[in-house]
Amino acid sequence: MADPSQKWPENADGRFFVDQECIDCDLCREIAPDSFTRHKKGGYSYVFRQPDSEEGLAQCREALAECPVEAIGEQP
Repeated sequence: MADPSQKWPENADGRFFVDQECIDCDLCREIAPDSFTRHKKGGYSYVFRQPDSEEGLAQCREALAECPVEAIGEQP
C-alpha cells in the first residue's frame, strides 16, 4: 500500500499520488497517460494532473490496482 508520507513532491495536489516505491515500470503511464508522467532524471512516475472525468478516475484506479509494487495511492 502506498504511503502518503513517502509520496514524491512532484505529485499534483489531490486524490492520487505515487510514493518512493515506484520502480519506473511505465504501467501507470500506459494505463492513465493523462495523469501520470515520468520524472526523467529521478527515474520514477508521479501524478502530474489529477483526473477530471469519470474515465480519468477509472484509469487512475486501474493503474493503482495494477501497480506491481503498490506505489500508487488514493486519498479520500
